[in-house]
Amino acid sequence: MRIGAVNYLNSKPLVDALDTLAPQLRVTYDLPSRLADSLVAGRLDVALVPSVEFFRTPGSTIVSDACVACRGPVLSVKLNFRVPPGDVGRVALDEGSRTSAALTRILLAEMYGIEPNWEPLPIGCGVETTDADAVLLIGDRAIANGSSDEDFSEVWDLGEKWCDWTGLPFVFAMWIARAGVDVSEVTGVLSAARDNGIRRLAEIAEHEGPLVGVSGELALGYFRDNLHFALGNEERAGLRKFYALCVKHGLAPAGGEARLASRGVSSMTGK
Repeated sequence: MRIGAVNYLNSKPLVDALDTLAPQLRVTYDLPSRLADSLVAGRLDVALVPSVEFFRTPGSTIVSDACVACRGPVLSVKLNFRVPPGDVGRVALDEGSRTSAALTRILLAEMYGIEPNWEPLPIGCGVETTDADAVLLIGDRAIANGSSDEDFSEVWDLGEKWCDWTGLPFVFAMWIARAGVDVSEVTGVLSAARDNGIRRLAEIAEHEGPLVGVSGELALGYFRDNLHFALGNEERAGLRKFYALCVKHGLAPAGGEARLASRGVSSMTGK
């Protein structure tokens, strides 16, 4: 079984114990956007991918109730404005995640009625490499860039913005399988790895935080206070809301409501 996992700090509690719990699995690490492409291409069987890719991938199934979500500020997804949000004409989007890019487009369209010009912000490039009116940063570099927030006229934490606007959690990434894959081997393992990671948050934070340039204390606060790792009823409601808005704005195909409505292993939860 070929598993694709994300190497960002936010997923460490989900994957820290995978090698121990399931040494028979072949786990590789990459950016969320690249994992989605590898899943579609058949190079992976199961991957932790941006939630918007579940909407865009016919036949894919959610195979665990482990996820990366938030119920308020997420800290690691920031939209940095150089001009007032209503005046934005160009937005540079971090190439690392497609869900955060879709969320950016939805929030600007719904809240300000604008459709700016979009351009990529390549992996490894910082906000100083573009003069776009707004810059989306995700993952570890968004956390590390927090000290530079004063350089912008306004900074949105997209998790906080979504939760305040909808009253629902936001799910950034989920474990999904491509069509035709027998997931019986991994469904329980992925949830067990998450449970193990939650029990060891302090140890994981102390080890992994400094590797990406943040203190163990900040990493622990991020895990404990900003992230939520279980796909519950409220998270499913947030997913349905996000899906409806993606369809409305042409970011995902219509017709996926049945998969989102189901509570079975094959669609929305590993329980």
